[in-house]
Amino acid sequence: MSDCIFCKIVSKEIPADIVYEDDDMLAFKDIEPKAPIHILIIPKIHIQSMDQVSIEDQNLLGKMMIKIREIASILKLDNGYRVVNNCGEDGFQTVKHLHFHLLGGRKMQWPPG
Repeated sequence: MSDCIFCKIVSKEIPADIVYEDDDMLAFKDIEPKAPIHILIIPKIHIQSMDQVSIEDQNLLGKMMIKIREIASILKLDNGYRVVNNCGEDGFQTVKHLHFHLLGGRKMQWPPG
């Protein structure tokens, strides 16, 4: 999608501080971190939101969940971390490209706000 900022990061039109990349996904540091460690994990294909995930995406999303765990381990988030997906306007999804926030490096609070 030509106007999607995350698609532009995938195509390297916009730079990002990448912590992981393979053929299917990209993980990079959030430019406005909400925790000492704040990584965004996105599929390289454009999926607008969790509401648009289809049965054909199940292997990709499963792979992403495993990779999030591996990234958390590499980043030494041994005491725990939070994985967040915002979906839709009321869910505060500000970028219309499926993504997961990996947050850690401090004790998380509940409720999150």
